[in-house]
Amino acid sequence: MARAQNVRGAATRGRILDAAVGCLAEGGLEGLRVARVAESAGVSTGLVHYHFESREELIAEAVQASFQIAGDVRTTAKYGGGTALERLRRKVEESLPLPGRREREWELWVELWLRAVREPPLREAAWAVYRQLHRSLEGLLADGVEAGEFAVDDPADLADEVMALIDGYGLRALIGDPDMPVERARDRLWNALTVALERAERSSTL
Repeated sequence: MARAQNVRGAATRGRILDAAVGCLAEGGLEGLRVARVAESAGVSTGLVHYHFESREELIAEAVQASFQIAGDVRTTAKYGGGTALERLRRKVEESLPLPGRREREWELWVELWLRAVREPPLREAAWAVYRQLHRSLEGLLADGVEAGEFAVDDPADLADEVMALIDGYGLRALIGDPDMPVERARDRLWNALTVALERAERSSTL
């Protein structure tokens, strides 16, 4: 009996979380209201609060789930064919606010940045998204080292640099900076990464 109740509880919690992710996709963080999530999941608001102690906890888990889903959809960057360099390039390109789904993800990401500054409970969600991206980039760089394509002493450090470049160029492209359209952001980002890889190669031969 207890096991069956646990299974039902987990299923209900999962349905609530799925509904919350849907609300995020439709209306961003401001659109994620407990009453709206409850209606979408077909449960009472009391049941939402039973599984999630606060709206902030619900937001944090929904944000993490949302970006995890996006990462799962983009598996070709990690597992697709081609060299490590080609897979790294795909990953870098798809991390920018390309028109459509990527642009909407970036809007949510920037919204999370701002909310996390003012609402400390949301910072864990932002950190988790950064850790997810970092693991992906570091893994691709490590793949290149293992394959003999890159001479990078510390893939984790270079992943940090790449993430900073993605943030900087991506934000300018997102706000429509005429001096940094997404195509230029992509080229500048890739040029910077290529220089970093060449610098690492030179250092390894000294």
